[in-house]
Amino acid sequence: MAREFQRGHKARISDLTAGTDLYVGVQIAGPGLAFDISCFGLDAHEQLSDDRYFVFYNQPKSPEESIQQLGAQAGDTESFRVTLDRIPAHIHKLSFTATLDGDGQMSQIGPGYIRIVAGGEEVVRYSFTGAEFSTERALMLGDFYLKDVWRFAAVGQGFDGGLAALLQHFGGEVAEEQEQEQEQPAQQAPGRPAAPAPAPAFAPPQEAAPAPSFGTPVQAPQAPPAPQPCLL
Repeated sequence: MAREFQRGHKARISDLTAGTDLYVGVQIAGPGLAFDISCFGLDAHEQLSDDRYFVFYNQPKSPEESIQQLGAQAGDTESFRVTLDRIPAHIHKLSFTATLDGDGQMSQIGPGYIRIVAGGEEVVRYSFTGAEFSTERALMLGDFYLKDVWRFAAVGQGFDGGLAALLQHFGGEVAEEQEQEQEQPAQQAPGRPAAPAPAPAFAPPQEAAPAPSFGTPVQAPQAPPAPQPCLL
């Protein structure tokens, strides 16, 4: 059974699961609202010192694919694959965030969550609702952070400002096209590139299907039958 976390709860990943190949699902929605859900790979000073570890709709994976954005599936608004033992040494925290794309505020959202699934089994979930927030336009949902070992924290912290402001908060640079989009909200936003299809071994399930079973041991192949003598 999955552990239910409240805001501020923390645990070692090893206390939740022995696996290191993890599925992270985020569910967030509200009437007329659109969201950008991202993962920031931060250094020991909690700064985005390497822009390649800002994983979002326009950059759906880190260089070594230790963090991959998978898209909506299994009832989740957005999902990620995190392979902890492939994360490079200079990355000390993964911060999962949701920001509003367009008008609105976080007090308008319905019930949502961030969850971790390992080997096809949900191991932890942190749930939240709009009643916990006010005029914020961004949420820091949950963190994986390295403190001797990898741990998970349910954050649930509101943040004023959208994705560009959050990026600046973490020390990243905002691209000019992102600034122009925010300055001209009336114009139709350009279409976002579709997230690349995951490898066949981890094909996404249909809606409402279980989350992918990353890291599940593969059954050993059976030995082929002994050859039969050829009768002439």
